[in-house]
Amino acid sequence: MRLWDRMRELELVVDAFDTDRRSVDVSSQFTRVTTTVVLSGGGVEGRGEDVTYTAEDHDWFPELEPGGKTTLGAFSADLDSLQLFTGTPGMAASNQYRRWAFESAALDLALRQQKASLGDLVGREYRPVRFVVSTRGGAFGWLEHNPEVELKLDPENDWDRPLMERLAATGRVRVLDFKAYYKGTAVDVVPDPELYRAAVELFPGVVLEDASLEGECGEVLAGLESRLSFDAPVHSVDDVRALPVEPGWLNIKPSRFGALERLLECIEFCDANGIRMYGGGQFELGVGRRHIQVLASLFYPEGPNDVAPSEYNSGEPRAGLPSSPLLPPAAAGL
Repeated sequence: MRLWDRMRELELVVDAFDTDRRSVDVSSQFTRVTTTVVLSGGGVEGRGEDVTYTAEDHDWFPELEPGGKTTLGAFSADLDSLQLFTGTPGMAASNQYRRWAFESAALDLALRQQKASLGDLVGREYRPVRFVVSTRGGAFGWLEHNPEVELKLDPENDWDRPLMERLAATGRVRVLDFKAYYKGTAVDVVPDPELYRAAVELFPGVVLEDASLEGECGEVLAGLESRLSFDAPVHSVDDVRALPVEPGWLNIKPSRFGALERLLECIEFCDANGIRMYGGGQFELGVGRRHIQVLASLFYPEGPNDVAPSEYNSGEPRAGLPSSPLLPPAAAGL
């Protein structure tokens, strides 16, 4: 039985709807804003986090009319007609991000109303979650405080060979994210075959995420499909099938899929086709961080999961933070 088929008939009672907006000033140029969807019924609450990146897109939020008794599948189907934004959001992916907030809140509420966990529902055991620390410039700082930390790094166009040799010598890098599919953002990296060539040579066995396969860059990566991973281009199983190669890995970010059915379909496709998975985060400020950790615990606990506790997203590298692996969750809900 498909995972979604196990969930769609789950009873759900929605008596009230609310939102909770959070924000953190990351820098003088960027304030991270998220909105938590709060669904209530039967004396309990379910929560899901909208990780839309454009702060202004959180100024208006849809009002959900509580529908009382329903099922998780029917609730999800009703979201097809919910107006998520008043106009075109700053990023096209925001439509999926906002829908995920409603879908995950509904799943969380339904599980709590049944006093069940997601593991109970899908018939899987929770396992400790291995996580990496994702950083653009603080690798050596994190290693100074914790030499055992595992890293996910974003190679940049100004990386030279001596820097890459120093990073490779640490033996702690697990994923290199080339961000070739981001356009018009602060994290864009121009595909550079020399950068790719050095990465392949100096970091053997490291997962290569979102690398361009065009032109000379693609030539550098030919034959390395088992090391390739994709993130930004993937919002459904159809997107995986449309990739120009059969990758060895996939970065699963639940919010990119929007709907639970699409997320679960992709997880099952990867399992059936030998594609290894690891979880990814979206700079969540609230319950969304727990959700990506719970999913990692059930479906891909041993991957290089970019789901480190939120403390890693704030402040400088420092000692005393939770270490990998994370303990499995114990409570009901998502």
